[in-house]
Amino acid sequence: MTDALFVTLQVILAAIAVYQFTFSLFGLHKKRNKAHFTPQKSFAVLVAAHNEEEVVGALMENLKQLNYPQELYDVFVICDNCTDGTAKIVREHGMNACVRTNNNLRGKGFAIEWMLKELWAMPRQYDAVVMFDADNLAHTEFLMEMNNDLCSGARVIQGYIDTKNPEDSWITAAYGVSYWYINRLWQLSRHNLNMANFLGGTGMCFETNLLKEMGWGATSLVEDLEFTMRSASKGVYPRFNYDAKVFDEKPLTFKASSRQRLRWMQGHFTVARRYFFPLLWQSIKERSLTKFDLALYGANVYIVLLTFLMTAVMFIDNTMFGGPHIANIYGQLPLWLSYFAVGANILTFLLAMALEKVKFKKVYLYLLVFPIYLISWYPITFYAFFTQNNKQWSHTKHTRVVRLEEVQSKQVS
Repeated sequence: MTDALFVTLQVILAAIAVYQFTFSLFGLHKKRNKAHFTPQKSFAVLVAAHNEEEVVGALMENLKQLNYPQELYDVFVICDNCTDGTAKIVREHGMNACVRTNNNLRGKGFAIEWMLKELWAMPRQYDAVVMFDADNLAHTEFLMEMNNDLCSGARVIQGYIDTKNPEDSWITAAYGVSYWYINRLWQLSRHNLNMANFLGGTGMCFETNLLKEMGWGATSLVEDLEFTMRSASKGVYPRFNYDAKVFDEKPLTFKASSRQRLRWMQGHFTVARRYFFPLLWQSIKERSLTKFDLALYGANVYIVLLTFLMTAVMFIDNTMFGGPHIANIYGQLPLWLSYFAVGANILTFLLAMALEKVKFKKVYLYLLVFPIYLISWYPITFYAFFTQNNKQWSHTKHTRVVRLEEVQSKQVS
């Protein structure tokens, strides 16, 4: 019975790995022909902030320099339960500081829901809503790219999330490598196949009418994934814009990174429980590969957990009980195939860096410890499974003040 279960699960996990690797190949090519439109869409740019006085000023300066008519966008900073000078700095830059105080409903999802209600009550209404985090920097063409996609019929758009501080530590480098891989070999591959992309929490754009129709309703610890699943279940698929870059600050230490990733995994379990089976059933009824792909993405957290548990059980069986006593299909495969599988996994990250023309020299040195970052996802996910009912938002402190010119100069050096 145990052997049959393990063999079945191993076959399923192997099939998923082959499936994901095959899809990644469609990200090798970047389409060059795209539609361009004159600026016509108006934007409400929302910035979620909780005690961000150290970094919010740089973003305010950055948003003033966007290559888009200033009369077509306004910036609203959600000063959510702030106890510092965030609101003061925002106002000094001539932007709208929207102060929210609610100690019971804490977190980005609740803050956005509150802000949207405030926005709908304002005299001026906008064609779309763009969302950033306070530590971000946006490419000067960001709104122009969003305008192009909206005019082309897109209703939900995700920009390219890059890292503004990949050389600060081995952890920020690991984030950088991960996001270069995600953007190029996951998001772009789905975009090239006209399939759905997933939202990443910042650099997002939503058509106003869609938000009014659906409501926000995404108040879990991973509001981005939750809205992705909600919109996909209604047949509205997020689109990826490779050229709309937003630079995000990554945690400097392993401890801060672990806390952030734990929150992500806790939220992923919540969303997977709520949306996986309904979306999977829809994909079967409608014969939709797009919905199946998104359902599988939502279940990734369980795939990671299952991989960790099976590996741990087989390790204990071999080292403590003189095994193997449990069937292992991988042990029956040729040794070269095992090496090929491991090598292919590592090469995909290197390939993504090569395709993205990564110039950061330190990042290549930090690749030596990149496997530690990857392996650490397993215990984090395991712990998240047992603490997934924790709904307490854990804030990641941001202190890295970088200007857009600095990021771009390092990318081309």
